Amino acid sequence: MITIRKSKLEDLAEIMNTYAYARSFMAAHGNPDQWGQTNWPPEELIRSDIAAGKSYVCIENNEIAGVFFYDQGDDIEPAYRTIEDGSWMDSSPYGVIHRIAGNGKAKGIGHAAIQWACEQCSHFRIDTHPANLVMQDLLKKEGLIYRGIIHVPEDDDPRIAFERI
Repeated sequence: MITIRKSKLEDLAEIMNTYAYARSFMAAHGNPDQWGQTNWPPEELIRSDIAAGKSYVCIENNEIAGVFFYDQGDDIEPAYRTIEDGSWMDSSPYGVIHRIAGNGKAKGIGHAAIQWACEQCSHFRIDTHPANLVMQDLLKKEGLIYRGIIHVPEDDDPRIAFERI
């Protein structure tokens, strides 16, 4: 069973290893650009996430098996203010996951993280790279609905936005 807890600074090395594994996994599954070209996410950002209490790890068998960023509130994601070729369902406060990754030690990391996030806040948004078909399939299975295209400051590639209320 996967449990979720806030990340600690002592988890940093394992978290960065998890992101390295995820970059390799994405490249092997047709998505080399989402994080691979920039070695995303940078360690400084993860340290900041941990300090802000917004980084979480997924634990199975007393080991870190995944990691993600979670926040919730009103208008918390600036990139979501403008959506193209669609619209958001609701403008109420929402929860958002970013930088979700597993390290291959457990199955169901994405499912566990999304279910946990939806328990925290009934209005949930997330985005993914157009080439990330694995994540798109997961989001659809989790009942999220395609809402349009957003743009992130990290690169010029559009992102596909999903929402669930």
